[in-house]
Amino acid sequence: MILVNTDYIAGKEFEMLGLVKGSTIQSKNIARDITQSFKTLVGGELKAYTQMMNEARAIATKRMVEDAAALGADAIVNIRYSSAAVMAGAAEIMAYGTAVKFK
Repeated sequence: MILVNTDYIAGKEFEMLGLVKGSTIQSKNIARDITQSFKTLVGGELKAYTQMMNEARAIATKRMVEDAAALGADAIVNIRYSSAAVMAGAAEIMAYGTAVKFK
């Protein structure tokens, strides 16, 4: 499966199959929330949250690809990601794009 954030793939003609998406809501455990809150006092990267968001993007992308595969897609174009806090320490990540089939 080809994944791109552009609305074209060089050298390929395709027909659009439709919108595909994948999402997940992730949170870290309470112990990590506490240690990360101390980090906000001195500043710097919140590595546990960076890892959490990377994992969440990977899961959302995988689910989006599965959604596209179910449509018989060869690629997903114009991929975008969005995130939203659903509660303290938990975030939803959504990956979405347009599934396409090569001509």
